[in-house]
Amino acid sequence: MSIKKKLGLGIASAALGLSLVGGGTFAYFSATTQATAEFQAGTLKLSAHPTEIINIKNIKPGDWMQRTFNLQNDGSLDIHTINLATNYSTGGAVDQFGKNLGDYIQVEVLYHGQPANSMPIYLSTLSELRSMSPEILHETLSGHVPTADLKKGETHPFIVKFKFLDNGADQNAFQGEWLRLEWTFNAKQGTGVEL
Repeated sequence: MSIKKKLGLGIASAALGLSLVGGGTFAYFSATTQATAEFQAGTLKLSAHPTEIINIKNIKPGDWMQRTFNLQNDGSLDIHTINLATNYSTGGAVDQFGKNLGDYIQVEVLYHGQPANSMPIYLSTLSELRSMSPEILHETLSGHVPTADLKKGETHPFIVKFKFLDNGADQNAFQGEWLRLEWTFNAKQGTGVEL
């Protein structure tokens, strides 16, 4: 191989080597950053105090009793509406008209410490309440009793008066009869908002 060819090949090799070295030592600025997000859902928690509204024995037609209990928002979200569903069970006794004890236990809904002889906000028997939709009852009671806008941490009193109605006829079928009432308060959130 001639000296010219050897010299040309050497120059070409050197140029290739320099280009590789130069490419490997190229310098530039850089920066990185991160962004994170966290989501935690709130809680709806409604409690009643006391949980047993009434436990009374030996009632007779004409007797009445008033009780107060509190609904409390123990959650982290405001409660927009509270619906009330009524259910009860009895020993099964019925009178000569085919009615059970729930037909004769009248419920008067009072609120904010109204005296027992004041006009009730809502008046119904337990059997009528049981057949009523919780949403319809909410609409009926709205604005009078704490069925709406229970802010977190707030407590509202709920005052009720129960009366064993005297129908003026023989009610002997109910001697020794029992009734167990269960009220279920269902809390619901409001519509979503921009936070």
